[in-house]
Amino acid sequence: MHLPKTCINTYLCSMEKMDTAILLEDTFNKGIDYSVYSQQMNQFVAAQKTSGSNQSEALIDYTKLNLQRMNRWDKKAVLSDEIITTVKYINKPQHWIVITEAWCGDAAHNIPAIAKIASHNDLISLRFIYRDENLEVMDQFLTNGGRSIPKLIATNEKFEVLFSWGPRPEGCQKLYQQLKAEKADFETSKIALQKWYNADKQVALQEELLALIQETV
Repeated sequence: MHLPKTCINTYLCSMEKMDTAILLEDTFNKGIDYSVYSQQMNQFVAAQKTSGSNQSEALIDYTKLNLQRMNRWDKKAVLSDEIITTVKYINKPQHWIVITEAWCGDAAHNIPAIAKIASHNDLISLRFIYRDENLEVMDQFLTNGGRSIPKLIATNEKFEVLFSWGPRPEGCQKLYQQLKAEKADFETSKIALQKWYNADKQVALQEELLALIQETV
């Protein structure tokens, strides 16, 4: 018996989703929570190291700066009443996986707010993984073909993907693309993106996650 092409495509799609769910479950179980991630950031800085195999002086310096950024956002990030209320409407377990690296500036700016959002509902289990140790997962969630981080992957209790977000809010991404098109040097780009994050105060991130979360409740 020969199955119609539409049936075959549906079957293959179903198998791919199943494989992804198995991969995400395994990855989630290997992940660390936010408190452990923060501890590891402090340990990297104390040891003058960073995550991953590239232990260049530049990446180690970025890690020091990122710890300062995370500590600042941990204290200053303020969530909107709307996103807190919406998160509390979630009534089924969700698993959130964040792909990151200690040296990633965008991760340092966005992760604290993501952690705060998740903390408002015990049904959300949040885990962090390092990109270069989990390329099989990373390659399932590329941005324009690139392994851009941070990347948030939200799944249901069966590890079926509900949504993904990252590596940065849309407005910041547009600025990044503009700077890239203008061939701005790294230092110029870094300062411009830092100013964008400071001015935005994580409002754009919250608005984007709010829209995604609303589709799951």
